[in-house]
Amino acid sequence: MPYTYIVRCADDSYYVGSTWDVDARVWQHNSPDLGAAYTRHRQPVVLAWCCWFDSIEQAFAYEKRVQGWNRRKREALIRGEFDALPDLSRRSAVQRRRAEEGGFEAQA
Repeated sequence: MPYTYIVRCADDSYYVGSTWDVDARVWQHNSPDLGAAYTRHRQPVVLAWCCWFDSIEQAFAYEKRVQGWNRRKREALIRGEFDALPDLSRRSAVQRRRAEEGGFEAQA
C-alpha cells in the first residue's frame, strides 16, 4: 500500500516522504547510508504520522503538498486536528475564504 508519512527527527524537525513500506522506510532513515541525506544527519527519527492512499501518485502528490506546509499545520495534521488545517494556511486567499465562510477574521 502506498503511504505518505512524517518522521520527527532527533533535532525536532520533520521530514515528509512517501513510500510503499513505512516500516522499512523509517528503518532506512535510521540507517547510516540508506535514508535521505536530510535524516542521515538528524538520527534517530521516529514515525509521527502516516496515511495510506489508493495509488503511489496520490501519496506522492500529498507528500509534496505537506512539504509546503508550515510547522504548525504539520503538527495539527499529526494530532488529527483536520478542521484546523485551513486556518493554519499561509496563503491569505485561504484565510479570506475561511473568514467569508465562517465569520472568522482574515489575517493580513
